[in-house]
Amino acid sequence: MNLTFIDDESTDFAEAVKQKIVEFNQVQWQGLSRRNLGLKIQDPEGKLLAGISGKTFGNWFLIDYLWVDDAIRQQKIGSGLLLKAESKAKARGCQFALLDTLDFQAKPFYERHGYHVQWVQQAYPETGSKFFMVKVL
Repeated sequence: MNLTFIDDESTDFAEAVKQKIVEFNQVQWQGLSRRNLGLKIQDPEGKLLAGISGKTFGNWFLIDYLWVDDAIRQQKIGSGLLLKAESKAKARGCQFALLDTLDFQAKPFYERHGYHVQWVQQAYPETGSKFFMVKVL
């Protein structure tokens, strides 16, 4: 068989490869599925002011994003979102939470909430650091 490498940097291609991995993994993880978990705060006009998004999967709550608008920071809104999301994850059976944060983002915030650095990706993307943090729920 004569195989050829073909360049494809499209989002559709990346999603197709991801789906093939998901299908392969499902054989091993029968009965487990990822469930989205999200909470948001909006103003009366519907403008997004803060939110947290992630997914639960087996024992794990995988946090993708937590964001609070500059105008409402320092009011414990991020803490409230995090604690509420952790509570929802625990109700789904999660025992652990996992996230990553960059050196200029929220590492001290997460440490105050019981997260511990498990691994540091140095020189990310060039001169910074990316911290992978875990918490027992």
